[in-house]
Amino acid sequence: MVDGRPYAIRSVAELELELGASDACRALHDAGFVLVVVTNQPEIARGTLTQAAVTEIHERLGELLPVDDIVTCPHDDADGCKCRKPRPGMLLDAAARLGIDLQASFVIGDRWRDVEAGRRAGCTTVFLDRKYSEPVPDRPDTNVRDLHNAVSWILAEAVQ
Repeated sequence: MVDGRPYAIRSVAELELELGASDACRALHDAGFVLVVVTNQPEIARGTLTQAAVTEIHERLGELLPVDDIVTCPHDDADGCKCRKPRPGMLLDAAARLGIDLQASFVIGDRWRDVEAGRRAGCTTVFLDRKYSEPVPDRPDTNVRDLHNAVSWILAEAVQ
């Protein structure tokens, strides 16, 4: 984070997981959830990051976490694509390919775009409030301070 705003990492060497992220993801996976990362990567369209670097980062992330898929939007807002969050294209695509029921799914995100994409896809939304200096999402289903709390909330909701 720089000046209260998140930024994209540029290489595998910069990849840092939140403390407990692996355990949190494992708990969801063990509970039967399909874990999909959906990520905007406009740096590719802007020419400040290569697709190869993003692929390498995502491969490492897949080694560290029990994720089933990582879906990337390489576009910038001006491209008008249907995959860039807050549009739900990446979620709809993953659901179709992996047989995911979006109405029974949860989206965890730390930006308003994540929450809005989840809402548009019909998912329950969890806002991971990192206190960024940017707009907060409108009406997430819950706000939490860390991934552990997000997973605890989701597991409690899933049994209802």
